[in-house]
Amino acid sequence: MTGAATPIWYVTFEIRKRGILPKQRSPRETRTFATEAEAKIFARSKLDEGLTVFAGTINPHSPKRLVPSSHIYAWLADEAGNEPPPRDDQE
Repeated sequence: MTGAATPIWYVTFEIRKRGILPKQRSPRETRTFATEAEAKIFARSKLDEGLTVFAGTINPHSPKRLVPSSHIYAWLADEAGNEPPPRDDQE
């Protein structure tokens, strides 16, 4: 064992096509991270390169989170990280 933390977040991003591919395939790559903060840093770097990015938690991590590309900017702006949004319960 290396003592490394178990990854619970993934970031998937498109890769640019190089050359001619003999058959259709999904041009994506995925990296895993131990923390949401690390995943956000990596996702930001890929967005800065102009790539499409989405992220989420790896099973069986709970609660499950999926961040589609349409919500990536909101996820990156979320300073609270993995905390749920405040509820409007009566006190």
